Order: sequence, then C-alpha cells, then structure tokens
Amino acid sequence: MTGALAFIAFLVLQRLSELAIARRNTRRLLAAGAVEHGAEHYPFMVAMHAAWLACIAVWGWDNPVSVPWLILFAVLQGLRVWILASLGGRWTTRIIVPDAPLVARGPFRFVPHPNYALVVVEIVAAPMVLGLWPVALAFTFLNAAMLYVRIGAENRALAPLRR
Repeated sequence: MTGALAFIAFLVLQRLSELAIARRNTRRLLAAGAVEHGAEHYPFMVAMHAAWLACIAVWGWDNPVSVPWLILFAVLQGLRVWILASLGGRWTTRIIVPDAPLVARGPFRFVPHPNYALVVVEIVAAPMVLGLWPVALAFTFLNAAMLYVRIGAENRALAPLRR
C-alpha cells in the first residue's frame, strides 16, 4: 500500500469510528433528556465532509506524501484526542445540549469551540498531505460557510447555559 492510500485509509477509518462514537453518544444523551439543535443543517455538513474525503481519495490516491503536512496532521490528531477526551460522553457530531453545565476543562478553558478550530486547520492540512491545494482551498470556503451556520446555531443553543 502506498503512503497516500495508507493516509486515505486512516482518514476513512477515523471518520467512520468517530461517526460510531457520535451516534452512540447522541442516543445516550437524547435518552437522558438532552435536546438537539440545528438539525436542519446537519445533512449538509455530513455531505460536505463526505465530499471533502471523496475528493482527497479520488485525486490523491497516488500522490506523494508531504512529510511536513503529515506531521502537522499528526499533531492535529493529538489535539483531537484531547478535545474528545475533554468532552467524554458529551462529544457528538450533532448539537446536543444536555441539562448540565458547559464543559470547561481541557482546551475548552482556552478556546470556545476548539473542535471547530481544529477542523478549520484539518480541512487544509489533510488534502495538503497529498498536495491537493485546490481541495484545501475549495473546502476551506465551504467549511467557513458551514461553520458560520453551525457556530451560530450552537451559540444560540448554549446561551442559556452561559448565564
């Protein structure tokens, strides 16, 4: 397996495992009385991320791997683990708000939306591992539009907990 294929396989397996974790956490949170917000934009977000991954796979499967970009991507994965561990069972890909105080540990002490900050960099870094600057550029703009909607919905949903 080439380096590019190994990288793409990692991305696919990572995303699928995250979806499984998110689905489990979402079910548990909703069963405990948490409320979902912003569900109307969720299918568009999933489609955007699936298209991003598909573009990387289609156009990058036989490209050389850029070691500096791969190192940055690996650092981002360490940050991802920190973010997910800080949220624990509250991490999900949806906006699910339990009747509980906001998480204020880990990176949430420093940044209001650390996962979104990480995804902004990751949307660029992952395609650049395979030299796909047009994919990085196009999805940076698509992701910015998505985050404008998503962060607005999340901030409205969390506003009562910030009082």
